[in-house]
Amino acid sequence: MHRLLITGAAGGVGRVMRRRLASLADILRLSDITDMGDPAPNEELVRCDLGDPAAVKALVEGCDAIVHLGGISGEASFSKILHANLLGCYNLFEAARANGQPRIMLASSLHAVGFYRQDEYLDADAPLRPDGLYGVSKCFAELMARMYFDKFGQETAIIRLGSCFEHPRDHRMLSSWISYDDFASLADCVFKAPRLGCPLIWGVSNNDACWWDNSHVNYLGWRPKDNAGDYRARIDATVLRPEPQSSAALYQGGPFVDKPIYPDE
Repeated sequence: MHRLLITGAAGGVGRVMRRRLASLADILRLSDITDMGDPAPNEELVRCDLGDPAAVKALVEGCDAIVHLGGISGEASFSKILHANLLGCYNLFEAARANGQPRIMLASSLHAVGFYRQDEYLDADAPLRPDGLYGVSKCFAELMARMYFDKFGQETAIIRLGSCFEHPRDHRMLSSWISYDDFASLADCVFKAPRLGCPLIWGVSNNDACWWDNSHVNYLGWRPKDNAGDYRARIDATVLRPEPQSSAALYQGGPFVDKPIYPDE
């Protein structure tokens, strides 16, 4: 493709994907509200508040595809989540509709289903069970993607991300981890698929322990290769195992189920 937009390019996953996805397009257009450093020769840096519809429309113009990582990435007050995650998501889909409907890879989150227990195995049809306002915002994003596909034909891959880090950091992540390499290979499959539709894809590596079933998207040809089980001995030796009745041991969302609803400032 000619131009790939990555929103949230200054975030943890965004900074890594800035390097890993560079080969997918002639030009990377990178966006965030904070400093993104200096551009590489094939990069365009655009500061953009996702809550500003005119700015988002201009941001999407000329793009062939979008990796949407932008927004609040954890629990916060409703006003902050409303602006960045709900309004920002709506603005992005409207901008895509106005600019030829570039294919979207949408980062949702396991926190859309965080109140399921860790002994439950979920497929793509499991009802939503968010563990906080952040999780609710991801439910909203998933439903926006579905509506824009049904109403307008906007193709979007809804990626319900587990825990995307260089390596798993605790016992819960032995089930929820997705490696950077597997995330990048998923993006490659999403954008090269002749037909995408609007699938919900569990963003998880090929872990020995896993809570989620991706068999419904075998048609994309994505085969994650990394395995959190390779880190089990290290985590057992260095990370304190959670108490059996704690949220970290019981719920897929882990400690997020305990977080309070933060008051608006």
